[in-house]
Amino acid sequence: MNSHSHHGHNHHEGDTTSHSSVVDSPDKRFTDPVCGMKVAANPERTIEYSGTTYHFCSAGCMTKFRGNPQAHLAPKNAEQTPTPAAPEGTIYTCPMHPEIRQPAPGNCPICGMALEPLMPSLEDAENPELVDFRRRFWWTLPLTVAVFALAMFSHWLFPNGLPYQNWIELGLSTPVVLWAGWPFFVRWGQSIANRSPNMWTLIGSGVAAAYGYSLLATVAPGLFPATFAGHGGRVGVYYEAAAVIVSLTLLGQILELRARSQTSSAIKALLGLAPKTARRIKQDGTEEDIPLTYVHIGDTLRVRPGEKVPVDGVVLEGESALDESMLTGEPIPVTKRPGDKLIGATINTSGSLIMRADKVGSQTMLSQIVQMVSNAQRSRAPMQRLADVVAGYFVVVVVGIALLTLLGWGFFGPEPSWVYGFVNAVAVLIIACPCALGLATPMSIMAATGRAATQGILFRDAAAIEDMRKIDSLIVDKTGTLTEGKPAFDSVVAAPGFTEQDVLQIAASIDQGSEHPLAHAIVAEALKRGLTLDKPETFESSSGIGVRGTVVGRRIAIGNTALMDTEKVDWHSLADQAEALRGQGASVIYLASDGRLAGLLAVSDPIKASTPEALETLRKDGLNIIMATGDGLTTAQSVGRKLGISEVYGEVKPQDKLLLVEKLQGQGRKVAMVGDGINDSPALARADVGIAMGTGTDVAINSAHITLVKGDLRAIARARILSTETVRNMRQNLAFAFVYNALGIPLAAGLLYPFTGQLLSPMIAALAMSLSSVSVITNALRLRGTAK
Repeated sequence: MNSHSHHGHNHHEGDTTSHSSVVDSPDKRFTDPVCGMKVAANPERTIEYSGTTYHFCSAGCMTKFRGNPQAHLAPKNAEQTPTPAAPEGTIYTCPMHPEIRQPAPGNCPICGMALEPLMPSLEDAENPELVDFRRRFWWTLPLTVAVFALAMFSHWLFPNGLPYQNWIELGLSTPVVLWAGWPFFVRWGQSIANRSPNMWTLIGSGVAAAYGYSLLATVAPGLFPATFAGHGGRVGVYYEAAAVIVSLTLLGQILELRARSQTSSAIKALLGLAPKTARRIKQDGTEEDIPLTYVHIGDTLRVRPGEKVPVDGVVLEGESALDESMLTGEPIPVTKRPGDKLIGATINTSGSLIMRADKVGSQTMLSQIVQMVSNAQRSRAPMQRLADVVAGYFVVVVVGIALLTLLGWGFFGPEPSWVYGFVNAVAVLIIACPCALGLATPMSIMAATGRAATQGILFRDAAAIEDMRKIDSLIVDKTGTLTEGKPAFDSVVAAPGFTEQDVLQIAASIDQGSEHPLAHAIVAEALKRGLTLDKPETFESSSGIGVRGTVVGRRIAIGNTALMDTEKVDWHSLADQAEALRGQGASVIYLASDGRLAGLLAVSDPIKASTPEALETLRKDGLNIIMATGDGLTTAQSVGRKLGISEVYGEVKPQDKLLLVEKLQGQGRKVAMVGDGINDSPALARADVGIAMGTGTDVAINSAHITLVKGDLRAIARARILSTETVRNMRQNLAFAFVYNALGIPLAAGLLYPFTGQLLSPMIAALAMSLSSVSVITNALRLRGTAK
């Protein structure tokens, strides 16, 4: 993601070496925009483009430039941007232990897993560990195959025995174990030094035991009793087990790293949405293409048909339909006109637009979405606590079981008992995989949050994903949630001593400082009628009930009846007119001047077209819908009747919404609160799941657990489906990991030997161990196609 540069750079500084719009001196050198070569000015090899002269080293470069100037200009300018290509201060974290963070790559001190960037970028090269493991695997695979074939089939190929077979196997397996397997031994040593036993403790111990035993049997076979001797009197060795375990573990790590890289594909897809350049309109009316990082707040930009909107902003001129599906999940293009907001990275499908840049860099919605998705992916699911507790004791228990296996077979097993005991102990160490247990929920969370982001649903953390499916009661705000949030002025009623024009002029003057959509409608109507607005001398927002302030020396209050009561203003003389307007679904706002009722204003806010369908879907899903709004009770009930909502609360203050949430929670209900304004933020924070409309205020979004980018309630149903699917997926992964280890360890210990006469080879154990982690990750990746 390109970030906005705050340095005081010259926007043209990257251009001065490659072109000039003044008279060129013969000694001046320029950069060919196609090949990058330094050239002298030559009138025969210049092209005038967008008011700028470009110089070329040859006719070939000039022809390429003439065919597609932008293809050669945009990348060059982007390279000259002072913002580094890769973000500085990249933090690396562990996918299993997100509390581990460090400023450089390495291995997790808890589990030994390779750390990965906290925030992936489009410039990320292939995982260096994946490259290294792949190289070690393929270079040593022929040696592993050779030592395996020699160990398994030598008695067929050489009936009388192969001379020096143990030494030959030693020579073949040593590069595999000591070079290809060296990273495993490094992590094994770290796990012991950090007193943090993990899967590498088991793998390193198993491989070291098999290789060390075999080495001793090769160098000093006389140390072993006769019971250890096999065919031809040769002491049995297990070089093939050590080599195959290393190769299979490398293969498992390669598959796992490749699968893990797919979990960041959602973030990379979001990062790829951002355009690289923007077309800025300069003060003299000329236009220039600049890197995205050169765009400043307040810049005027042109968005041509087919282009992406460079940053968040507002339409100044033009009209066009924009495809916002990549950020909101809504497939139908949205028509934008002057005054409408634009989201960066959305696609302009038809007309040309002129816009003002309002948010750039990390302030844009795309950047915030990427940050929220990244944070959610790294959060810990409550369900993981059980796995964490088990994993904490797991390795110690496995080592204990391996020792018991060795001793049990050695003292009580059939001959050669100690050989059987050794082989089974190694198999127990190798088959146990705490990695599968640790990855069970993080992989599901990463896949689910990435999928949700493409549908315009942003989960703040893993707990929100788990909790969403448990919700049984949904409290919804009215304005901006059930309704469009773009109220239109309806009418004005003046009290005795005031005219309608007075009421509208005073109300619009004080409302200039309010963020509420109703206030915007009043101000817009006053400006439409050509009224002159006075600047408020003081302004105070009584969140949820109205605003107060001073205008031309008069104390003004505008809001609902609760505010009028607070100001000791008698509003009852206009109560009948107000009730009639509310019965028609309009919102009524009272206006008081110097403690005296001046009049009332009515503003209507149409219900969103998607709201009835969304509420019907949620009701069928078993949710109890409750409306709580700061609007008048009659207006709220009118809207409630249209939408089939029977439980309606009107004229509620922010603390009343909070108390309503706590009251329902006290009754044992799981409560979700949906809102979009500052007045909703306390209730959003207190609810079991707070859901903010992405079209609302930043305060509401920051207080919520889930953000609906489009502000469409239908996304709540999709979020519940995804929550259910994710929890099911996490349970499947945890169950698989538990069952795998519960069955695998006894089999490796030789449980079936009395019944079948067969033992589990350490090589088969290594294969099963590698596939267990891969299976968990593969199952988690299925969530990327859920709830479309």
